[in-house]
Order: sequence, then C-alpha cells, then structure tokens
Amino acid sequence: MKDRLTVLKDRLAISPERYALFARVALVMLTLIVLTGAAVRVTGSGLGCPTWPRCTDTSLYTKLTTHGVIEFGNRMLTFFVGFAAIGAFVAAFLRKPLRRDLVWLSLLLPLGVVCQAVLGGFTVLYDLAPGFVMSHYLLSMLILVACVALDWRAHREPAAGAAAGPADRLMARAVWGLVGLGAVTIFAGTAATAAGPHAGGAGTGDVIKRLDFKGAETLRFVIEQHARLATLLGLAAVGLWFLARRRGGPPEQRRALTVLCLLLAAQGVVGGVQYALELPAEIVWVHVGLAASTWLSILWVFAATATARAAQPAAAVRGAGEAAPAR
Repeated sequence: MKDRLTVLKDRLAISPERYALFARVALVMLTLIVLTGAAVRVTGSGLGCPTWPRCTDTSLYTKLTTHGVIEFGNRMLTFFVGFAAIGAFVAAFLRKPLRRDLVWLSLLLPLGVVCQAVLGGFTVLYDLAPGFVMSHYLLSMLILVACVALDWRAHREPAAGAAAGPADRLMARAVWGLVGLGAVTIFAGTAATAAGPHAGGAGTGDVIKRLDFKGAETLRFVIEQHARLATLLGLAAVGLWFLARRRGGPPEQRRALTVLCLLLAAQGVVGGVQYALELPAEIVWVHVGLAASTWLSILWVFAATATARAAQPAAAVRGAGEAAPAR
C-alpha cells in the first residue's frame, strides 16, 4: 500500500515551475476578488443578498435583479477563489522537491478565504456596519501578504550557502517603515470610504450606518488624514527610490520601487479627481483598486529587499544542479 502511494505521488509530482504557476493564479484570484468586492460596495449592492449563508430567507439564490446578481456573483466568485487557494495548498505537497515553507504559506490562503467568507457573512448580517466593512477589506490586504510571500518564494529556490538577511540593512529598515506607513494609509483609506456616501446599500434602498465619530465633519476629517498619510507615503517611496539607486540596490528592488512611485502618483491624481467631483462611484472603485495594487507593490519592494541575498530564480538553481557533476 505504501509503495502504491509512493508511485501515485511520483506520478502526480509537480515541478517547481508548475507550482509557481499555481501560486501566481492564487495571487491573481485573491486580488481579483478585492476588486469585485469593491464593485459590490460602490454599486450599492452590498445587501443584494440580504442574509447569509443563504441569499434570501427562503433561497440560496438571488432574484433576477441587478444588485442581487452583483452580490450573488461576488459570492460565487469566492468559490473559485477558494479552489485556487486550496489548489495552491494541495500542490505544495506534490511539488518536487517538497518545501515546507511553501506548505505553511499556502495553508494561510484557504484559511484566509474561509475567514473572509465568514467575516463577509457577518458584514451582511449586521447590515454593512462600518467596522465590519473596514475589517473585510483589511483582511483581504493581510491575505495578499501571504499570497505575495508564496508567489515570491515559489519562483525562487533558497541559494545554498547564501548569507542570511538582506544585503543592505539601512534599506531593509527603511522598507519596514514603508510597509508600516502603507498599512496605516490603507487603514485610513478604509475609514474614509466608511464615512463616505458609498455605504453599499444605495442600490437596494437600504439605509446603512456611516462612520460618524466626528458628526458631520467625520468625512472631511478622515479624508484629510488619509491625504496627509498618502502624501507622506509618496515622499517616502520617492526617497527610497533615490536611496536604492545611490546604494546600488538590486535591479528587482529598484523596479519595484519605480512601479510603486508610479502607482502612488496615479493614486494621487485619482484621489484628487474623485474629491473634486464629490466621490463618484466609478472613480472610487478605481481608487480602491489602485490601493490594492499599491499594497502589492509595497510587498514586492519588501520581498525584493528582504531576500536580496537569500534567494535566486528557481530555474537557475535547478539548472545549476543539473549541470553539476555526479559524485
């Protein structure tokens, strides 16, 4: 029996390149559902399915209404995202050679999807309360941390004999600060959305409680704080870009910083336009999507900095191993 299982596992073995594809698909799917979730909110379809886990009190399905289909479609997409997450986890056991770091990282993906589905259910049951809606988005950003880590490691093999830790400790500390500032900026952005006009219930005629800890001045206050943090984040990113060039940072790190600076510039333009036009739904959706992309680029900068010495492309490692003489 044990021999049969070994033979079956060998037949199902996945190469490092194939597993890297599993990790990339999971990353794309878990990013995509952030965008569709934001679309549910800005179209006012958050209560298109007014209960959970069913769509209505009497049915698992939605009525054929625009907002019901939008919310129900987002719920259905969760199943495909779950399949991608589970696929990355199962494939980690079939990858040859097996790497325990990929197994543990991939486990976080299906766990994150389950937690996100449950939190989404509570968000609906509590009528899109601001705290639940903010937590729903922030949990997505945490899941993306695991996705980026898995994708980055899956595309690279640990280099034998490489020195531990980043090559440039000053840059490493600065990038840690960038990640923290980025996280706080995103949190402030969720607060701005929670205080804004897009509560998620406009399409179905539901009255949703808004974030109002400063009364009528709440929206203006949180937008101003978010704008200040975003400006500081942009300046920090540009400063790191110059620092990386001056200190001869690795090409991957500099590319990541360049993309981050461009995304922050685009985000600044979009944010200014949406504020001037009094927060139209379409531009708010673009702003939320860019926020997710910006977070991904910050994580890319972090990965490129933290592993500057510790890893090399998987194909290069395998090729070197194949070229080595047998002993």
